[in-house]
Amino acid sequence: MSNIPTELKYAKSHEWVKLQADGTVVIGITDHAQNALGDLVFVETPKVGRKLAAGESCAVVESVKAASDVYAPIAGEVTDANAALANSPEILNTDPYEAGWMWKQTVTNPGELEVLLDAAGYEKVIAAL
Repeated sequence: MSNIPTELKYAKSHEWVKLQADGTVVIGITDHAQNALGDLVFVETPKVGRKLAAGESCAVVESVKAASDVYAPIAGEVTDANAALANSPEILNTDPYEAGWMWKQTVTNPGELEVLLDAAGYEKVIAAL
């Protein structure tokens, strides 16, 4: 079983969410997701200023095997995107929870954070796959 950080929240669609001290969130894809995709060759992050709805497709990760949409786990406005991923998509493979973050955003509805899974809940989701 992959190492699932306990301080993060998770969406069933394999995104992680880290709440920052300033109330914004950092979002990326899980280790399970990057492992299932294989070697990533292309990453497209959402543009800064884009307003996202929870569950909206807003980014793309492409591997030699497949292209996959990445979904906004919660609603908010994109405040930053990880520009390093454009030239080095493999960062998502090697460090999905730190250097491989995809974007940062505001939180429109803090209640949406409460419906995300904790590490144990996410572990059950991937164990059922």
